[in-house]
Amino acid sequence: MRTRVKVCGITRAEDAAAAAASGADAIGLVFYPPSPRAVGAETAAAICRVLPPFVTVVALFLDAARADVERVLETVPVDMLQFHGREPAVDCEGYGRRYIKALAMAEGEPDPVSQAARHPAASGFLLDSHALGGAGGTGTAFDWGLYPGDIGRPLVLAGGLHPGNVAEAIERTQPWAVDVSSGVESAPGIKDHARIEAFVREVERVRYQ
Repeated sequence: MRTRVKVCGITRAEDAAAAAASGADAIGLVFYPPSPRAVGAETAAAICRVLPPFVTVVALFLDAARADVERVLETVPVDMLQFHGREPAVDCEGYGRRYIKALAMAEGEPDPVSQAARHPAASGFLLDSHALGGAGGTGTAFDWGLYPGDIGRPLVLAGGLHPGNVAEAIERTQPWAVDVSSGVESAPGIKDHARIEAFVREVERVRYQ
């Protein structure tokens, strides 16, 4: 199985181009203003213009108003939505885009299987170390022993991944994809191109094991 790679929290066109050149399958654009990785719609559209074909653009929202999501979609060529808050299924649907729902892998939160059951139309689920309703991007990994395995839809592993641990993470969990943000940065929102390349190489090293 080939593990896909998403580089999230892209804020600059040159970082998006570097991620694509390194072999990333997707980039993530954050539309959550409090985040240091947030971008506006015009910046996001400019980032998308440098991407080659077949790189998926994922737009991340956290408990956003429907009108705010729709405004982004009017300007940015988004392929997929990612919801990181407490959004019920009805608030994730109806945009004409497939969506991923982030599941909180934090102590005291509902188990991921029950969280996933609330989103029958989701294309997949992202498992992150944030608390429910949190933005993620904390650079902290959750206990991979809690990874639920096969729940009937693709799972994306996130939270604290970096070039030094992603190979082990894949070997232990066998996810459909991995998602990295702070683990390939030189500063919040600023990607280190060498670290992106190293991350993708490590993923490729275990893709067919």
